[in-house]
Amino acid sequence: MSATRSAMRLHFPLLVCLAAAMSSAVITSPINLWTKVILTQQWPKTFCSTEHCQLNISYWTLHGLWPDRGEFCNSSWHFNATEIEDLIPDMKKVWPDLLNPSSFHFWKYEWSKHGTCAAEADSLNSQHKYFSKALELYQKVDLNSMLQKANITPSDKYYTFSDIEQAMENFYGVKPKIQCLHPSMNSEPQTLGQIEICFDADFTLYDCEKHFATNTLSRGQWDQNKSSGLSVCSPDIPVYYPPDS
Repeated sequence: MSATRSAMRLHFPLLVCLAAAMSSAVITSPINLWTKVILTQQWPKTFCSTEHCQLNISYWTLHGLWPDRGEFCNSSWHFNATEIEDLIPDMKKVWPDLLNPSSFHFWKYEWSKHGTCAAEADSLNSQHKYFSKALELYQKVDLNSMLQKANITPSDKYYTFSDIEQAMENFYGVKPKIQCLHPSMNSEPQTLGQIEICFDADFTLYDCEKHFATNTLSRGQWDQNKSSGLSVCSPDIPVYYPPDS
């Protein structure tokens, strides 16, 4: 018995140290690190139907690049336009502030809310990395050309939701999340407004409906622009993809 007690006394400090090390590892490990990011694009005509826009653009523009975990992760990490000077010409074109084209406020907000959380990964740990990756993914998915090739173009005719979703799924091999401005009357169509395309941590296209084993926050409650009435499109209501005029 004394030998057993002696062995226990010898091993107890080791167990304490091991437990402390494990506890430290848990505290310092990136348990909240995102596991996928959402490239979100908006149709300006729909957005501007509810807002007073200062730009008239006839192509899909970037809304943001959103990690699936966290918001406003680092309030001390302020947006600095000088760090992305080389990107600004492209950003003004594909990531414009439709309400105030001369302002950096939109980009500042996206960085504060989403970029500081995305930056928890080494691949996006600077403002330049974050914004340049968003531009890169925008060009990669080329949503404007994809829809055109599928003969889904702005028109006064209506599409079915399955027309749009299936065309995208066939092209990208993954399921997107498609959002609409919902009608005020049951007899009216819903209006196509926003499309989200997902990527895993390696920036490989990923099914937006899939969930990771880590119980990642479902983005069914992603930035849905609720103030503008956008939410996931209904599969049963015709979809209006509004033209410029």
